[in-house]
Amino acid sequence: MIVKEKNQNYIMKQDLINSFEIDYIFENKPINRFKSKPTIEITKSKLNDLQIKIKNLSNCELKNNAKQIVFSDGSFKNSIMIVGEGPGQKEDELGKPFVGDAGQLLNKMLAAINLKRENVYITNVVNYRPPNNRKPEPAEIIRYSEFLREHISIIDPKILILMGSTAMEALFGSKIKISKERGAWKEIIINNKTYLTIITFHPAYLLRQADQKKYSWADLKKIRKKIDELNIKI
Repeated sequence: MIVKEKNQNYIMKQDLINSFEIDYIFENKPINRFKSKPTIEITKSKLNDLQIKIKNLSNCELKNNAKQIVFSDGSFKNSIMIVGEGPGQKEDELGKPFVGDAGQLLNKMLAAINLKRENVYITNVVNYRPPNNRKPEPAEIIRYSEFLREHISIIDPKILILMGSTAMEALFGSKIKISKERGAWKEIIINNKTYLTIITFHPAYLLRQADQKKYSWADLKKIRKKIDELNIKI
């Protein structure tokens, strides 16, 4: 009878676990024993909804002059998120951020600190190419910053890297200067959650001002150090 009752209890527990639609991970460690099945699907769904919301924008000069939306690239499963300014001609043609000359430099910058592009998540403040590659206007930055904040909340990165003054202004406002703010770790609260953030120069700026690369290299080393300190596996 005792054996039978134990077996019945075991079956009941298994039924309970299965009812929550979770995978039970058998291991000796006392943490991370449960892995939710729908997490990836939920993130994909939220990203898709956000993309549709941006596509449905009305009265947007950026959208009206661009070929297509440039939403994101890379992996949302990892903990590093990069935000740039906006698409250029090459990005507008291919539908991916950072694929032109600035993108090639970004790839080299990431490789310099042992990061692969495909293992980070990349997006921009504005998702449509500004006419003649101009800087997004203040009103456009403010309008798209709402979508950017939602984007960040969905990805939920452990480290947020803002590249260029537009990305900085979208989240911290226009009263600060990137020359003074870059390279310092900051915290920003989005939807009641705090994100560890660092501001650095945009690769496109470095292509024009090569003498500033030494500052970006210092920033990159800080990013690598923080990744190691937080034991982020990428």
